[in-house]
Amino acid sequence: MKAKLKRGKFPLENMKINIGGSKSESNRLLILQAQFPNIIIKNLSDSDDTNVLQKGLKATEGTVDIHHAGTAMRFLTAYFSAKQNAEITLTGSQRMQERPIGILVDALKSLGAAIEYPKNDGFPPIKIKGKKLLKKEVAIKANVSSQYISALMLVAPMLPNGLKIYLEGNTTSVPYIEMTLSLLKSIGVKGSYSENVISISSTKNIENKTITVESDWSSASYFYSLVALSEEKCGITLSSFSEDSLQGDAALVQIYDALGVRTVFNISENTIILSKRNVELPDSLMLNLSNTPDLAQTIAVTCFGLGIGCKLTGLHTLKIKETDRLLALKNELEKLGATLQIDNNSLTLEKAFQINPNVLIKTYQDHRMAMAFAPLSVKTALEINHAEVVSKSYPSFWKDLKILGIECFLSDSSN
Repeated sequence: MKAKLKRGKFPLENMKINIGGSKSESNRLLILQAQFPNIIIKNLSDSDDTNVLQKGLKATEGTVDIHHAGTAMRFLTAYFSAKQNAEITLTGSQRMQERPIGILVDALKSLGAAIEYPKNDGFPPIKIKGKKLLKKEVAIKANVSSQYISALMLVAPMLPNGLKIYLEGNTTSVPYIEMTLSLLKSIGVKGSYSENVISISSTKNIENKTITVESDWSSASYFYSLVALSEEKCGITLSSFSEDSLQGDAALVQIYDALGVRTVFNISENTIILSKRNVELPDSLMLNLSNTPDLAQTIAVTCFGLGIGCKLTGLHTLKIKETDRLLALKNELEKLGATLQIDNNSLTLEKAFQINPNVLIKTYQDHRMAMAFAPLSVKTALEINHAEVVSKSYPSFWKDLKILGIECFLSDSSN
């Protein structure tokens, strides 16, 4: 499917969008619900990733195909390793089979897990025989993906002796680890995180619990970008968001304040209101995104559209995402007229003075590539190939753009 977006003014004032539940929170809570069925989850994400995880959790044997869902691969690897009598082979798309899983598998094996690689060592597919994991201490590299750490944390209550996790090196995406710990504590599991050591207690039973998932801040980022790029007075209300969010991507509030977007929290209605404000833009925006790498694409595209430069660091995890996101950003922004340099950890974008019109953006099977570039329709007409990839995290994205009055035409043709 291809999305064709026309450049044009559109009514952005007093518009309201309901954003689905956070994928990150939903997926963590589903792993906990599998251990404690008396948890009730409301406002669960309707993303492909969450649907795949739900389906996978119902299996006890055979092959589970998680397609492109990296979170599901990591969380299910740990879950099935600790689930006695499970015999599961986890596989996924071709890209998923190129994304490393060895660091997590090695950590689980050190706890006694039975995991094999049917094809290539260190990569999916993996064959798991679930068993009781009696060891209670594990060390893991902390500078690759926080999802490996969260995967271990989430299954720690299943382990008879709980789990102490020693983090080696600088920890990536700390807010996601803190989110995992907060969700564990919210259901009554005891845990702590201090000085690169995480401790989680074994837990057999919890009290009945109902948890409402906050809406996804990563999905909100595209509307922040729209407001920042708009030259008109505008106001968009997004629900449901909390000022004391567990999500690291709530850093949007401070980041986009510097780009001319005001955020007002309506506590009584659990919403945020985004509006344009007059601000002197910096010549170049300097940010370390090691705690919020999923915002990198949106911020880079926003800066390009605003005609300012940026230097984004802390991006080392982007090379092992749905695609090599740094290379993908370079390829597509250069089509639009940008000048930028990348290395394994950073992106440097030079100030641009014009935007090439009618460019076809490739998405590389990456949902965030499609959504990050869409707000540029405020500045120029463009097309986005394989627009259906948004279903991975935000299935109603194109429909919501149309609610705002953005001229977005979807067709079945993608080249």
